[in-house]
Amino acid sequence: MAKKLYREEDGAMVVGVVAGLANYFKQDPTLFRVLAILFLVLTGIFPGILLYLGAWFVMPNRPRHADYTIVE
Repeated sequence: MAKKLYREEDGAMVVGVVAGLANYFKQDPTLFRVLAILFLVLTGIFPGILLYLGAWFVMPNRPRHADYTIVE
């Protein structure tokens, strides 16, 4: 079964894109938030914002089904 990338509502600071990426790679969300801020600063903010908005549009929310379980 392939891993799927979802936005995380639990632990989200804005809309859950960075928290979803951290969960996908099984890393600390704080690390990904710091990397996202560095990316924003180093690219002049506008490209990073466009990338974030694109990810927000493309990444689905994690399903909230009662029978849904995370397989590791």
